[in-house]
Amino acid sequence: MTERTADGDDESLAETFWAVAGRLRRQARESLAPWDVTPSQSRALGVLARHGELRPGAIAEHLRIAPRSATEVVDDLQARGLVERRPDPADRRATLVALTDEGNRVSSAIRAARRAEADRFFGHLDDADRDQLARILRTLLG
Repeated sequence: MTERTADGDDESLAETFWAVAGRLRRQARESLAPWDVTPSQSRALGVLARHGELRPGAIAEHLRIAPRSATEVVDDLQARGLVERRPDPADRRATLVALTDEGNRVSSAIRAARRAEADRFFGHLDDADRDQLARILRTLLG
């Protein structure tokens, strides 16, 4: 199945989608450059900002990555002073991960930068187009 682009060229819908997704990924990486964090680290900071302190396994679930990968992400963030590990008062054998003050600051700055980047990226769409795109993307996510 092909879609006709505005200039009349035939292009597959999937190719167009992947091109847009690739552009978004590149812009996201560029927007993270001032904080020298990876997309995975940024996502982990966002999860902790939204949900508060969590066990590493819960972080892995939120990020949809393997627990070992989540441990590596947390290790890197801890080495940078953005998160800290604490004993879980409900289970002394377990550990909780929490944002430090610097982690909160960086997380907030990243959110603001991403919001501004999204506004620039989608800014040429009117409100109706944005609403329709959001509806379509939510439908595709199922």
